Amino acid sequence: MPRSVRVLGPAVLLAVALAATVLALLSGGGADPIAIQDPGPVARWGLPIAKLAVNLGAAGMIGALVMAVWALSPKHPEFDRALDVAAGSAAVMAVASAATAILTFLVVTGEPFDLGDRFGQQLGQFVTSIELGQAWLTTTLIAAAVTVLCFAVRNHTALVFVTILAVASLVPMAQQGHAAGTSGHDAAITALGLHLVFAAAWLGGLLTIVILQPSLGAARLPVVLARYSTVALIAFIVVALSGYASAALRIGDWPDLLTPYGALVVVKVAALVGLGLFGALQRRFLIDRIRRAGTAAAAKAAGMSRDFWILVVVELAFMGVASGVAAALARTATPVSETISTAVRTPAELLTGERLPPWPEWWRYFTEWRPDLIWLLACGFGIFFYLAGVRRLAKRGDRWPLHRTILWVAGLLLLAFLTNGGVNVYERVLFSAHMLGHMGLTMAVPVLLVPGAPVTLAARAIRPRKDGSRGGREWILLAVHSRFAGVIANPLVAAGLFAGSLWVFYYTPLLGWSMTDHIGHEWMIAHFLITGYLFVQSLIGVDPVPYRLPYPFRLLLLLGTMAFHAFFGLSIMLGTGLFLADWYGAMGWGTDALVDQQLGGGIAWSIGEIPTVALAITVAVQWARSDEKESRRRDRQADRTGDAELEEYNARLAAIAQRDAGNG
Repeated sequence: MPRSVRVLGPAVLLAVALAATVLALLSGGGADPIAIQDPGPVARWGLPIAKLAVNLGAAGMIGALVMAVWALSPKHPEFDRALDVAAGSAAVMAVASAATAILTFLVVTGEPFDLGDRFGQQLGQFVTSIELGQAWLTTTLIAAAVTVLCFAVRNHTALVFVTILAVASLVPMAQQGHAAGTSGHDAAITALGLHLVFAAAWLGGLLTIVILQPSLGAARLPVVLARYSTVALIAFIVVALSGYASAALRIGDWPDLLTPYGALVVVKVAALVGLGLFGALQRRFLIDRIRRAGTAAAAKAAGMSRDFWILVVVELAFMGVASGVAAALARTATPVSETISTAVRTPAELLTGERLPPWPEWWRYFTEWRPDLIWLLACGFGIFFYLAGVRRLAKRGDRWPLHRTILWVAGLLLLAFLTNGGVNVYERVLFSAHMLGHMGLTMAVPVLLVPGAPVTLAARAIRPRKDGSRGGREWILLAVHSRFAGVIANPLVAAGLFAGSLWVFYYTPLLGWSMTDHIGHEWMIAHFLITGYLFVQSLIGVDPVPYRLPYPFRLLLLLGTMAFHAFFGLSIMLGTGLFLADWYGAMGWGTDALVDQQLGGGIAWSIGEIPTVALAITVAVQWARSDEKESRRRDRQADRTGDAELEEYNARLAAIAQRDAGNG
């Protein structure tokens, strides 16, 4: 069974996925004839099947790369073979994406397929000028590039960037999964993007283990399975939450679960629950039994037997059901319409796709919510893994300062509030709210996170690997001690990024990009959170950095940077030109947008003073403690020197006394 599973596993996955796609299309009506300009049965049935091939190819590509980067060792043959799996899967994805582009063109235009010049010109215009066609062209090109890179790149560190590029191939698919300008568009593409990426890592990781089984052998298999189970558990949580978010946006009320779309969602949820049970069974029983067995024979008796691989094949079958239903859902009509309404729309709806929120009374900032699943999950996982590290230290008798844990948790809770709460609701329609969120991200949150010393905790709590692979500890320390980190963590560079980014962002088209494009908005959050963290780390950080300024120069750097920051706030307060006049000035609040912008400048100027004072006090306290430690060190050194001199003096006296006694 272990040898035949290499063929049986992928075959079962493919067969079940195809069967699930066909059945879901029949029950949901996703391949029914179109009333106007019907492209024919080949295009109607071929499009969802081609998308299924894209999804399976993406899963093999991303899953194999994730396993190579996270679980496998370059010292073993498994590493190179995993990259071969990734290259082959990427090639499948590239071909399937090209086929999907052609079939999408046929469905959208209703044109019959032919090999004439006119058809070629129309298809070329579709993939180069129309957003939907451009998305599939981008996906095809990225998949083709990953195919080449998986053959050409074998450096462990460089493969991280190949993996990032592979994940980027799914971004165009996520962006076309929900109509722009409709309600919930940003939440929908975020949920779909997370769903695609983590489902691919989950399915592709298991498929990679099945294909690599002969290369892993009895000794390596339990180790790799244990590492994969961590990936699978995280993926299960993200897929479940993102799937719920997507379904909630497309299914209005509970009765809509009885519609064809709702019924398919129920089937997919059932498959997900089954996969969760399989994962729990493997993680709690089989992998632990294999790990405890010790010898190859015992390991085979404990879990690497016929029953274990049957369980893996059945798990792949459930994944096939979920993949096939997902491909059909993309062609099934949703209960909640995803088309742009033709009714009269307010300026806010035209600009943001959403109605204006309630008038921004101060308490509304604590009662209104607009979840951003990326940062909600990031904060949740950040708190969980930090507390898990503290618990691991406590179990082995090591102490971790309580104030660090409190500050870290508080910082991530504040980040979750800024990216999901009332600030996130109002920042798209009020410049002052946008500035409030910006200052919180770049100044308040880092002041809480940096003293938490996450790198130090990770270095102490995560077990080092000894087989040549790289886990969380190895990747974190490699990143911290890299040349790039050494440059951006330099205090002067960090201060320049912190202060200079403000001017570049607000006085260039970057501000407009962050408002009109969800990717730009996510980039803004990540960028200013990182630059703020680097600046605070250079002043009061506990984690290791290549160079730190002496304490007097830290205070000077802080005062100089914050003076520059205050000048930025004053320039907005006194300015008479309106940022994004066609956005903030056209939102329809009925208030003076310039006055609100000047209020935002006041927020930038005034709120910056609070973290500045906190940082100055912290630097001063650290300076005083450093001087105290230095004084104690010198006193101990002086005591040791004095004791040595006294011993030498006493020895001399004893020698003189002995000499005098001899002379007597």
